[in-house]
Amino acid sequence: MADIPASATDFMSGLIERARKLKKTIAFPEGTDPRVLEAAARLARDGVVRPVLIGAKPANALEGVEFVDPATNARLAEKYAALYHERRRAKGITHLEAAAVAKKPLYFASLMVGAGDADGSVGGAVNSTAETVRAALHAVGPHPRARLVSSVFIMALRDRSRGHNGLMAFADCAVVVDPNPVQLADIAIATAESTRVLIDTEPKVALLSFSTRGSGKGPMVDKVVEAMEILKARAPEMEADGELQADAAVDAVVGKGKAPGSKVAGQANTLIFPSLESANIGYKLVERLGGAMAIGPFMQGLAKPANDLSRGCSAEDIYNVAVVTALQSESK
Repeated sequence: MADIPASATDFMSGLIERARKLKKTIAFPEGTDPRVLEAAARLARDGVVRPVLIGAKPANALEGVEFVDPATNARLAEKYAALYHERRRAKGITHLEAAAVAKKPLYFASLMVGAGDADGSVGGAVNSTAETVRAALHAVGPHPRARLVSSVFIMALRDRSRGHNGLMAFADCAVVVDPNPVQLADIAIATAESTRVLIDTEPKVALLSFSTRGSGKGPMVDKVVEAMEILKARAPEMEADGELQADAAVDAVVGKGKAPGSKVAGQANTLIFPSLESANIGYKLVERLGGAMAIGPFMQGLAKPANDLSRGCSAEDIYNVAVVTALQSESK
């Protein structure tokens, strides 16, 4: 989108400055892709992260960019094979199988993160989302406090009076297809943390529905109501409300009318959708009809960050996701 909202520009500028101070190491499994090479060169040049690319070093060396080739680095290949075997032997994986898997760039990068040799990984420019997420789950694993791996988009809106200076978190738009009430509460808790880390503000969480406080009935409403009860029990300090219709969540006048007394209605900066279907439709409508910029998706719930790219991504997209990954690693 050529005309980028000012909220998006300010958001990324702020994240870049924060990431630059952290000096994090980010692994890129698709180290021979031209887009990854371009992004890594810029990340190194700007001093934002220390990029490590998995693959053979090109003839034209990139200043500040490290290359690790699983085919020739026997020490790390053996180390990561042992780690993968340890994590997966309960599933019947032999050491020989683990050695073969560990040499695959996608797994090698994830194991680098799992071993603590990198702070996060960014893949998916070539590999599918399913492959990228599977490697992260097997090699990095879920966070001890997380029960679910989900995703979040940061939406940079044109109207800076909405959300937090025009920024909102939308979840889950990419991973969990039909969350049950417990999973919906898990997504809300994880996304609230993403709001704190990435948007740098306290979350105001709205659990969305086609109903506001009992105006609608049925199993779909019941799911959101139950999720809200679970959320209250697990995170009583969180500013959250639901079930809320979208207009009641984001519009002050409507929120006051439909949910009087709510601390979230009309002020929400974190929207939790009842299903992937509604979330995916919602973020794309806001992006395409509302002129917003969708930044992400970013994975939530892993022990260490491992983010997935679209296979149609640009070097700019890869750069931005690496910045966010660096910040996510600081919050673990």
